[in-house]
Amino acid sequence: MTRVIDPQKMNEQFAHSFNLREVDALLALYEPDALLQADAAGPVRHGLQDIRSVLAGLLTVPGRMRSINNFCLELGEVALLRADWDITLDNGEVIASGSSAELVRRQPGGHWLYAIDHAVGAIVARVI
Repeated sequence: MTRVIDPQKMNEQFAHSFNLREVDALLALYEPDALLQADAAGPVRHGLQDIRSVLAGLLTVPGRMRSINNFCLELGEVALLRADWDITLDNGEVIASGSSAELVRRQPGGHWLYAIDHAVGAIVARVI
């Protein structure tokens, strides 16, 4: 498994792991007690076992993922990320897209893992 040593590369690595179709490679990007919200209305998933089921479902989506990091604000052992991502079929049709918001944390070995991942957190409509 690839360890991400630059937090700005987290989203790129997520897309790469998706394109490899390896659930374990995706799961290796998360802390044991991480939180994941895969869509705007769905439940928040907690912990690797719960997150694994979401990621396994994600891998049933056809196409290739691209994820472009928009910013990385790093403060000590944590960093806030925002990325735009899409999944595109071979014919160029975009079948899914979003803007994510994530909090990643530096691990004792120096690599970074997702602590909180909201796949569409940067585009969720405001509730008034």
